[in-house]
Amino acid sequence: MAHAVSPLAPKAVPVLPPVDGCRIATAAAGIKYRNRTDVMVMLFDAPVAAAGVFTRSKCPSAPVDLCRKHIAGGVARALIVNSGNANAFTGAKGVETVTRTAEAAAKAAGCAPGEIFISSTGVIGEPLDAGKITAVLPDAFAAASPDAWGEAARAIMTTDTFPKLATASAVIDGARVTVNGIAKGAGMIAPDMATMLSYVVTDAPVTAAVLQAELAKLVVPTFNAVTVDGDTSTSDTLMAFATGAAAMAGGVIGSGADKRLPAFRRLFKAVLADLAQQVARDGEGARKLIEVKVTGAASARAARRIAFSIANSPLVKTAVAGEDANWGRVVMAVGKAGEKAERDRLSIAFGPHRVAHLGARDPSYSEQSVSEYMTGDHILIHADIALGRGQATVWTCDLTKDYVAINGDYRS
Repeated sequence: MAHAVSPLAPKAVPVLPPVDGCRIATAAAGIKYRNRTDVMVMLFDAPVAAAGVFTRSKCPSAPVDLCRKHIAGGVARALIVNSGNANAFTGAKGVETVTRTAEAAAKAAGCAPGEIFISSTGVIGEPLDAGKITAVLPDAFAAASPDAWGEAARAIMTTDTFPKLATASAVIDGARVTVNGIAKGAGMIAPDMATMLSYVVTDAPVTAAVLQAELAKLVVPTFNAVTVDGDTSTSDTLMAFATGAAAMAGGVIGSGADKRLPAFRRLFKAVLADLAQQVARDGEGARKLIEVKVTGAASARAARRIAFSIANSPLVKTAVAGEDANWGRVVMAVGKAGEKAERDRLSIAFGPHRVAHLGARDPSYSEQSVSEYMTGDHILIHADIALGRGQATVWTCDLTKDYVAINGDYRS
């Protein structure tokens, strides 16, 4: 069932520039959907540095298991992604499918199977026919082009209502460096690693070890700061690839102490943050983006736990959906988070309007002013714990009747 484009979608879909050394193609394999593409192939002209972070679910999919095994080598030649079927909880059949797919892709790319990465997203528990994917690989490999980023983002969508793309570039050490990324995700989003699926490619000359270290750090304030419904997928995958085609004067960035690394990190983080917030904006049934900011917590860890307690609360999310500044529900979420908090030191604000202060309703509270603020499509909830210096920001969305409708007919 098709759903209307989220009202929080970007006003325009960005056109991503080519990244030297990377080519993309899509195909319609008929895995679940009809009259649309459902396979994306990303090819690299030469071996490239690869890094990845994956779901912490104890029930990971067969593609996640394969990626974890192959990422140890730190080298990639091709990525194969399908939508419509997650190939998760599929037993020996699932392992057979990823093995056959990797072997077919390796043959087409002229590389070892260990340099192939695979992701699948969609329904859990349904066997995935490898033949449907391998049948489209030869033509896809032949048709791959450097400017098919938009098509790639559309091919990996499931309940997404819009394709998610982001790009950033800057001159670093005499070379124009580009970072491109795509993502998919709208439900089952509480990643604790990344999002449903996301792939970032750069032409920066960065070693796999440095890329992995940066990815592991930057996922925390970006994709790991997003929640839609509190559920972590079996398939969550975030991968990054560096072709090294940008000719920096100083050569490869091979150390965390490299003075050029902060400039690259800024680009990398900008793309990850953009994609992560697009996932929150496309939360199933979402009508409002909610930004939860916690300050004054006992530690950064405590601030994150309190922020997620607020962001994952169905009572808070439904109040926002109803445009009700019910700060009592925020008090509830702070209190149940399991972190240090003192009722009589707590302050809460919705946007610029402080509604509670020092354990009671703020004396300047104006129901009319706050109600007007709640009609907007970007709601900031700020909880100041007033106990320390810990702070965190996470993003979520409101919880509407459409979320139930979308998930109620997901397999229909």
